[in-house]
Amino acid sequence: MHEASLAGGILQVVEDTARREGFARVTVLRLEAGQLAGVEARALRFALEALAPGTCLQSARVEIDEPAGQAWCMACSISVALPQRGDACPQCGGYQLQPTGGTALRIVDMLVEDDEPIHNQERQPCV
Repeated sequence: MHEASLAGGILQVVEDTARREGFARVTVLRLEAGQLAGVEARALRFALEALAPGTCLQSARVEIDEPAGQAWCMACSISVALPQRGDACPQCGGYQLQPTGGTALRIVDMLVEDDEPIHNQERQPCV
């Protein structure tokens, strides 16, 4: 299950950003995992939830958008929907397709919170 490795990478990016930007926790993490990205969204969500305790993702709501695959058909010279890699062009039945959309896994944005310093103590961002 490579989603566990991907979740670890996402957590590392979030924690690096927290240190750099000085926020305490993430309340909403929004990801995009295109249908052609080779990522199982449910498995990725499970892996993120398993890694979250004790991190700035603890209790965060994870939203995963799954944009449809798109490809350019070289035979038809049009853009077509491509539900999965290896499918034929729905217009001509050919396989000369170049994926153009729905191929990425990326962090879209995060809603974060800062903790207020208590008694003039310096705030510690998530680690």
